[in-house]
Amino acid sequence: MLSISSLKAIKIMALSTMTIRVDGNIKTQFDALCAQFGMSANAAMNVFINAVVRTRTIPFKISAEDGNAGQRALRTLYSTDRSNRPELTLEEINEEIRKSRRERKERQQKTTV
Repeated sequence: MLSISSLKAIKIMALSTMTIRVDGNIKTQFDALCAQFGMSANAAMNVFINAVVRTRTIPFKISAEDGNAGQRALRTLYSTDRSNRPELTLEEINEEIRKSRRERKERQQKTTV
């Protein structure tokens, strides 16, 4: 049984929902890649979001110099040298995956109750 003092040590995080729109073909490819990595698309997005917050940077350049900014950003994404950007450690990636799996298991348990 948990005591009051041990409950204070537990960090409770409020979860929020985020909805994004993405091309169906890209989503299908993304889902397949995530499955190969052993994680859900949700877990992958959480890894990305946590990396952005932790490093306080987006891992590619975004600019709006002209009307084709979206296409330019995509070209930049695909051509940017990412060798000098901060990487998540393997342990950080694994922790994100474990966290996502725990959350999914908790949601599944709640829906079956």
